[in-house]
Amino acid sequence: MADFFTDHDIVTNFLLDTCRLRPSFNVGLDAEMGLCLCAVAATRRVSSDDNETAVITVITGSVAEFYIEPMLSCVGDADIMYHFSDRLTIPAGTAPPTQLPDQFDNCVKVCEIVDSEFPGYVYLMTSYLLTECVDDDKYNAVECQRGYLVSENQEKHHGPAQVIEWSTTMPYVGRLAGSRRSQDFVYCYRCLSWPTRAADWPTRHRNYGWPDSATVERVVSNGCDVVQVAHRQCRRDEWKWLKRYQWRLSFSRAEIVLLNSWNKVQQIVYHMLRVFVKTKQLTDSANNSDAATLSNYHIKTLMLWACELKPRSWWIDDLNVVRLSVELLHTLGVWLTDARCQHYFIHNCNLFDHPDNWDCSPLLIASRLMSETEASLAECFINSYIRKCAQICPDDVSRLFDDFTSRTKL
Repeated sequence: MADFFTDHDIVTNFLLDTCRLRPSFNVGLDAEMGLCLCAVAATRRVSSDDNETAVITVITGSVAEFYIEPMLSCVGDADIMYHFSDRLTIPAGTAPPTQLPDQFDNCVKVCEIVDSEFPGYVYLMTSYLLTECVDDDKYNAVECQRGYLVSENQEKHHGPAQVIEWSTTMPYVGRLAGSRRSQDFVYCYRCLSWPTRAADWPTRHRNYGWPDSATVERVVSNGCDVVQVAHRQCRRDEWKWLKRYQWRLSFSRAEIVLLNSWNKVQQIVYHMLRVFVKTKQLTDSANNSDAATLSNYHIKTLMLWACELKPRSWWIDDLNVVRLSVELLHTLGVWLTDARCQHYFIHNCNLFDHPDNWDCSPLLIASRLMSETEASLAECFINSYIRKCAQICPDDVSRLFDDFTSRTKL
């Protein structure tokens, strides 16, 4: 009977059986996150006229995107995106809002999002001051002196994240009390509207119905955010002055909604791709879409396009997560060869527009991806992934994996 089970069967069955549903966040995370935000707010050089201005947070990144919990997680600490309750952005040329969610102050400064020459990167221009009227709870807008907003901390951080380290005092999610932790905090400006740069995303033709209309509507209703990071070309010496004013559109909220609408197989394949590129040391930073080498953002973009462009049958008929992963790795290799990785939301934005600046030749990485086969990828996961899973099992289980030289034993 063992002859009927190939390596890719073993890997597929193992991942399907061991990837559980992720439990809800522990209360300890919320408590410590609050303490960290106090530290962040205290160290930021952002002044407020109102001492009661609130820091509004949302958990983003892999922790929010994955609803499966594999035995070997590729998820680190939760990424926290935060903004202040007394500031807001709107697309340039649109009227300021007359109503705002309750989380905003009664006096809000509004900036317009002005597109730059680099798709996905923008400038923020101070434009309005909104004041809430106590009679009807609506906001009245008054134009203010216009000027470009300076993006802070560009000299300190490679990307938009600020890293805060602290000692944890309570155990949670398998951590011991008294251990050191670090957290990525991303300061942003909130935009309640869908950005004009991605205006065609909600209505573009989709052959296979993903995402469905309800998911698209939810994505659009969440708007977007603007984070402080400049385009790579604007970090060069001759453009150094420009990077102080440049920001980047962030679709983190949209990505959370979309990734949580995937089926379990799609989430497992995404996990496998991330594990593979990390194991082969092909990635740089985790969530920086303009990283020097391949990043998790490129893998996420690859998966988003695959979910939209491939039929549901491609994912579930003759189920083989190894084959699916290999085909997607080959697609990524073609993208690298062509130096073209189209942003999922912004049609004229190429995430591979700087191959000359990579630490490793894109053609060399492409060759490594294209050379991967079902046999080699399955062997990689058996030897490195399943074996590591066995090592964290109880002794009476892990001893069974001391010798699996034959497929019958495995």
